[in-house]
Amino acid sequence: MKEILNRLINHDILSKKDAKQVLVNIAKGDYNTSQIAAFLTVYMMRSITIEELEGFRDALLELCLAVDLSDYNPIDLCGTGGDGKDTFNISTLASFVTAGAGIKVTKHGNYGVSSKCGSSNVMEFLGIKFSNEKDFLEKSVADAGICVLHAPLFHPAMKNVAPIRRELAVKTFFNMLGPMVNPAFPKNQMVGVFNLELARMYGYLYQNTDKRFTVLHALDGYDEISLTGNTKTISNGSEGMLKPEDFGVNPITSSEIVGGDSIEESVQIFMDILKGQGTEAQNNVVCANAGIAIATVENSSPKDGFEKAKESLLSGKGLNTLKKLQELSKN
Repeated sequence: MKEILNRLINHDILSKKDAKQVLVNIAKGDYNTSQIAAFLTVYMMRSITIEELEGFRDALLELCLAVDLSDYNPIDLCGTGGDGKDTFNISTLASFVTAGAGIKVTKHGNYGVSSKCGSSNVMEFLGIKFSNEKDFLEKSVADAGICVLHAPLFHPAMKNVAPIRRELAVKTFFNMLGPMVNPAFPKNQMVGVFNLELARMYGYLYQNTDKRFTVLHALDGYDEISLTGNTKTISNGSEGMLKPEDFGVNPITSSEIVGGDSIEESVQIFMDILKGQGTEAQNNVVCANAGIAIATVENSSPKDGFEKAKESLLSGKGLNTLKKLQELSKN
């Protein structure tokens, strides 16, 4: 690691091969916590290159405990986090709404690191069982339409990094990697990222896969469709700009989509919305994100996806999806 750190301090960049090897070595426990923290810090101070990101991704995918759910043609809805916006759990809610609309979902998530309450914090509070057993996950997708893939159970290689990330409590390049390393290897993906540079990297890397994908970045900084302004999109073979009016709704303000100050508050907001008791702004932002996920799988328009998402949310189908998953988690 000393040689790698010296190279990075001298503004060198790592090849894809070297980047991959560093992560493999971290997983093997070859480096101490100070060395790992220093390595993470470098990438808070300079941009990551496509080759480095690809090398890190390949290492995590190679080391993960994979689960094959390809028969269900699922999608993952996942944001990188790290946008500093402290919204409520939009992509997790959108995942249940998407599943309620009949699209299978393999939701990759983790505890909050740079946010107060991550996807896994909400799921755990609501009694969702975290498991890497294929039978349980397959039953979840088949019966509830969604399964929750709690990242630490599938990426044991990262046990040496998790406590350091918690202590640093700021975004690191692992935020960038999270959506790329879903252990179910879904062929459909909707990813929100925290800046335009990363959106372009994701677009480039995903173009070289067989995925159907949509990468999103709200121009005012959100790692999801916020409806507070326009959202840049990159998808298979095309780039575009989404406006609130594309969904048939009015722009909203950032104060209308803030999250809770605790896990309990965050769960309360989550359940209020899923029960159909959310504000119009909350409902619309969830359905916009779910709508793009639906449109990504079905190759339909954002407005069509949005209408299907709204029907799923307001009819209670999204809530029923959660209830089914809670029931399965008790057995």
